[in-house]
Amino acid sequence: MRPFSAYSCAMRFGPVPLSLARGAILVHSVRAGSRLLRKGRVLSGDDVSDLGRAGLSEITVARPDAGDIVEDEAAARIGKISGGIAVRAGAPFTGRVNLYAETAGLACIDAGKIAAINQIDESITLATLAPFSRVRPGQMLATIKIIPFAAPKSAVEAAERIGDAGPFVFVAPLVAKRVALISTKLANTMEQVLDKGARAIDTRLVSLGSTLVLEQRVTHDEEAVCGAIAEALAADADLVLVFGASAITDRRDVIPAAILRAGGTIQRFGMPVDPGNLLLLGEVRRTTIIGLPGCARSPKRNGFDFVLERLLADVPMCATDFAAMGVGGLLLEIPTRPQLRDAPIAEMPRAPIIAAIVLAAGLASRMGNNKLTAMLHGKPLLRHAVEAALGSHASRVIVVTGNADAEAKTALAGLPVQYVHNADFRGGLSTSLKAGIRAVPEDFDGVIVLLGDMPGVGSALIDSLVAAFSPEDGRAIVVATHGGKRGNPVLWARRFFAEILTLEGDVGAKHLIAANNESVCEVEASDDGPLVDIDTPDALTAYGARRR
Repeated sequence: MRPFSAYSCAMRFGPVPLSLARGAILVHSVRAGSRLLRKGRVLSGDDVSDLGRAGLSEITVARPDAGDIVEDEAAARIGKISGGIAVRAGAPFTGRVNLYAETAGLACIDAGKIAAINQIDESITLATLAPFSRVRPGQMLATIKIIPFAAPKSAVEAAERIGDAGPFVFVAPLVAKRVALISTKLANTMEQVLDKGARAIDTRLVSLGSTLVLEQRVTHDEEAVCGAIAEALAADADLVLVFGASAITDRRDVIPAAILRAGGTIQRFGMPVDPGNLLLLGEVRRTTIIGLPGCARSPKRNGFDFVLERLLADVPMCATDFAAMGVGGLLLEIPTRPQLRDAPIAEMPRAPIIAAIVLAAGLASRMGNNKLTAMLHGKPLLRHAVEAALGSHASRVIVVTGNADAEAKTALAGLPVQYVHNADFRGGLSTSLKAGIRAVPEDFDGVIVLLGDMPGVGSALIDSLVAAFSPEDGRAIVVATHGGKRGNPVLWARRFFAEILTLEGDVGAKHLIAANNESVCEVEASDDGPLVDIDTPDALTAYGARRR
């Protein structure tokens, strides 16, 4: 039987004596005394020692071979070639990279390329939203996951070749448009029916960032509709919608006939979406005209929404696109067909909203002056930390000042940060930490706390902490480490804010880490940046010399 995968991962996997485990990847989470070592961790010498003291003599590990690419690198490489316009790739963590929308719009997915990626090798998986799903800024579009701890190099390169022709996940941004609505009337047409239709259209347009600029009500005949179309075009409408008092039943009916009389063309009548079958698409002088199906008067999702959303995102539609709508086009009374006010995009996974707090209020007594304004590689020490935060995926950067407030602001001149002054800075570190926590908006999921005297913490490390953050998966406190030693920064989920606000004196929140070990996730840095703070002039000089 032919194997499922065209490639094979040569990674070694299995139990080994503890003495041979250093540098290997931990396959299963295991407890070493009070420490919880999570699966996927590269075991350090200290880890091995702690496991030995816990009574273990062997451990199950994985070791990639020369022909393999470790999971995070493999996921990052595929993520890099996957995302296009208005798409941001998160940092890799445990072999996963998520793609997020940077703006409101439609998720445009090349289904053929996604299938091709997923057929390369079982170690590589790529899952996306359904094509043309409405998305909001920060919403997850796709996730790349490497199933084992490494993927074959040849498989990753095959995926990259598929991406040579361009990315296959992007967002078509919604474009604000001017829309006109024409409603036709018969002798027995009730005004409240027309009112209902107008409200439904206006609600849709507002939710999509467009505006109803003209509403007309005319008799249900060809000449009147033709005249109304001319008025809409004179009002510079980008899109004209026509509600018929009677459903369109043929290309020769009143509304299509009026479009032709206005000098236009009929591009499509009917679509394989139910409700919504009787939609008509036409054009007059390059302005799109839609003959609406009766279901468009309802706030529930229908075939008109499929077309309207694409038009407002400037996504072209051809006969093939209409044909493809049939799959998933049966919109029954089920939870996936909500009213507009209950749009499902609010429930979709999204990127965590994280604030970065940079603590810059201390006395710096060992430095002899305000160390945060001391120069390092041509700019103030504090500016290194703040620029790293601004260059990360943190949604807001809050700088807590206190001692030498004016000098700190001068050092950060021109940077888009929020300042919080801690008048009680002499009360110690806890007062600055609490001042920063109080400034975090209510809708933020967490906060990453940075120290202003740690220039070795870069944007990439901050992003790695954000990528690891997942309270629902038990990763509510994320700590930067190096060589197995915990340092800074630390990312805290909102649920710990109340405890942080009870701190007193010149202490941080380290004891909360120890008290909540089950919620802690460690992220190993590639250098000693998380462990190095600058406290003396000699330390500043030495750091500057070795980090040129």
